Amino acid sequence: MAVGPDPVNGAVSNHRRRRFDVRVVPHRRRSPFRLRDWRMSTKLATVLVVPSVAFLVLAGVQTSALVGRTTALNDFARQVGIGRQITAVVHQLQQERDRSAGELGELRKGGDREAASTALKPLQAATDRAIVDLRRAAEPLADADASWRVAFSEVLEAYDQVVDIRPAIPPAVLSSDTILSNYHRAVDTLLDLLAEPTPGQERPALSDAVLRYVQIARVKELSSRVRAQLYAAARASRYGTEDRVLLTDLRAQQLTALGAFRVAATTDQIRRYDETSVDPMFLVATQLEERSLPAGDAAPEVLPSEQWWAASQQRQELLRQVEAGVLDDAVRQADGASSGQLRTTLLVAGGIVAVLLVALLISLLVGRSVARSMRLLRSQALRIAQVELPDALDRLRTVTGGVPGIEVAPAVVRSLDEIGELAEAFVAVHRSAVTVAVEQATMRRNVNAMFVNLARRSQVLVERQLELLDDLEREESDPEQLENLFKLDHLAARMRRNDESLLVLAGTESTRRWNRPVGLGPVLLAAAAEIEQYQRVRLESVGDVHVVGHAVGELVHMLAELLENATAFSRPDTVVSVTARVEAAGALIEITDRGLGMSPAALAEANGVLASPPAADVATVERMGLFVVSHLAARLGVRVRLDGGQDGLVARLALPAVLLAPAGAVELDPRAPARMLAAGAARGVNAQRMPGAARATGSSGPAVAPLDLPVAGRPPVAAAPRQARQVPVRAEDVLAPAPSGAGGGWWSREGPVGPAEPGPVVPPATPVIAGTNERGLPMRVPMAQLSAVTRPARPESAPARDDLDPEAVGGMLSRLYNGVRRAEAEDTTEIPVPPSGGHDEGGRRQ
Repeated sequence: MAVGPDPVNGAVSNHRRRRFDVRVVPHRRRSPFRLRDWRMSTKLATVLVVPSVAFLVLAGVQTSALVGRTTALNDFARQVGIGRQITAVVHQLQQERDRSAGELGELRKGGDREAASTALKPLQAATDRAIVDLRRAAEPLADADASWRVAFSEVLEAYDQVVDIRPAIPPAVLSSDTILSNYHRAVDTLLDLLAEPTPGQERPALSDAVLRYVQIARVKELSSRVRAQLYAAARASRYGTEDRVLLTDLRAQQLTALGAFRVAATTDQIRRYDETSVDPMFLVATQLEERSLPAGDAAPEVLPSEQWWAASQQRQELLRQVEAGVLDDAVRQADGASSGQLRTTLLVAGGIVAVLLVALLISLLVGRSVARSMRLLRSQALRIAQVELPDALDRLRTVTGGVPGIEVAPAVVRSLDEIGELAEAFVAVHRSAVTVAVEQATMRRNVNAMFVNLARRSQVLVERQLELLDDLEREESDPEQLENLFKLDHLAARMRRNDESLLVLAGTESTRRWNRPVGLGPVLLAAAAEIEQYQRVRLESVGDVHVVGHAVGELVHMLAELLENATAFSRPDTVVSVTARVEAAGALIEITDRGLGMSPAALAEANGVLASPPAADVATVERMGLFVVSHLAARLGVRVRLDGGQDGLVARLALPAVLLAPAGAVELDPRAPARMLAAGAARGVNAQRMPGAARATGSSGPAVAPLDLPVAGRPPVAAAPRQARQVPVRAEDVLAPAPSGAGGGWWSREGPVGPAEPGPVVPPATPVIAGTNERGLPMRVPMAQLSAVTRPARPESAPARDDLDPEAVGGMLSRLYNGVRRAEAEDTTEIPVPPSGGHDEGGRRQ
């Protein structure tokens, strides 16, 4: 069995889409290297990140410079601060050196070595303690600049030489210059380390502060050198040949350093030095030193050693105080500069962080606003595309009465920017689409109304045609003409089914309704009676089940479409078998053919249409039967499925339990000929006019009264009795008479009781006739000879059957519809009422 030609591209058009089937799918693959393919969140993040990163880079450079300056000033402040330990070491070295120079002078003239060693040991121990303090203070500066570390290493190296030269002092095995030169070099390296801190060219005030305490330290060093020379001469009780020249040079260097200090020093520092220089103890040392100066040709005076040492020691202490004051000023200034730079760096860094946070906050607020608007707009657009618009289209597509009003939700973005305008544009597009859909629904409703009106009018004409054919059949005695009338009657019944298909296409329910249950067997026979090749339909087995009256008409229509499809797409020499059985959930009807079959893809597509009825469109006409079956099945709640059989297809109809009911007081599936005659009487055919049927029943009594079969709540109108005429028999009834003792007649398809013996088919020797007419002439049975030879639809061996003739039952049911059709035609306002005394479309008087 096939379901007709496939639509274009092998797909059923306009299948109802399920909700959320619409997806926003890009038409091409997204590339991360293509800017226009980036998502909006990525673009917004880029817009925010790129300026932020640029700002951070610039701020990082600026902060790095500030941090570098802060670090440099911090190192500078620590290097200046370590100057206290450096000047302490210098002062102790000067004490040890000057005293060692005096002891060497004493030893040159034969002094006591033990006494010299004892006098130097306390000074040497003090110097060692000062070096230890310097080492400890220099540990935090291990990561200082390279020049400072090199200078500090030179200091340690020079001090090691001093330590090494100390044992040579008591034995005086080395010259005084050799021993003292090691002390001079150690002091010079310490003064160089003292002058090492460099704040940079941008800080000249700090450079001047370093220069000032370095200058005062040199003044103090030159004063200490002068003291050492004079103390050595005093202990040796004479001046050496080079002592005078060296003293003159040292005094000149001292004056120069003092002048440089006065130039670089501040007013307060100069004032403090001047106050120190007029101190009585300072003046005593100065006066003693002036006595050592040469006066004319007189030789310089050798100073008393103890007096000079005491006076010079007091002057060195005063210079030490001045030096410490100048150094403290430099330390305070360096610490202030470092702290100020640190505050500046922290303020700048804090400002940068604050600006960055504010910028990020503003950017996040703006970006969040844009992203939220875009997210709401996207959500609304997807909801319109996936939910609202499809739902509105479904509602308008399935509307049966008036067209409902569809409200369009307002835009979710109420801003006045471009996004808000875009949201309004989406709403406008949605509103336009709904308006167009409403207009199309209205137009479709009007078209459906036209379909309904045309179908109703056509039904009226067909019913009148059936009435006219019925009258002609009762009055016709010529078998050939009667056969043609039967064919016209059958074609009219099929035309009526096409009209009902148009009503289904228009979404209108069928008017063929019963208010009492009908047996499933008569329903199947009625469905077979409405197809062209009804002779090929075989009812194999039908369970004792009845169908509720309101579903009989639509069930007959649906079964007729499936039977028509099964016979149309199977070979003419095969039969279509129908079985029906009762199941727990209802009833199951199977229609099996041996036809062309369908491909798996086409079968799946057809089952999809049966499971989800499509909307009516132009493509529906190409597969009208499938469309009608799907909609009727959905209307009745019947599950229809096509499956591949052994040689063809199997259509399975699962009737739910709600469509099944117990038999009513009146049955439409009579099992006896008398009931068939009574049913025929309901069509207006008197049993007395059917002698063939009466003979089959063995009855010769009076006519059977018409059976009261209410249709749609109204009993059918019995036709007026006419003159009795013989109803001609059919070819298959003449060629397959029932054996004696068995049932069977013109209303039945009953075959032989036992299986037929196989053998060659031989045409009858004499023509097959159906008796004689009124004039005594034989009546020929059309196609009797051909039927006797071929018999394509008759199985070789068939069991005894007692099925009602589908055509007879169909004709019976068609007459039951007549009253309803005529009543509806009279109540229809679209059909103009002819004036009194006119003729109707059937030619009868009104």
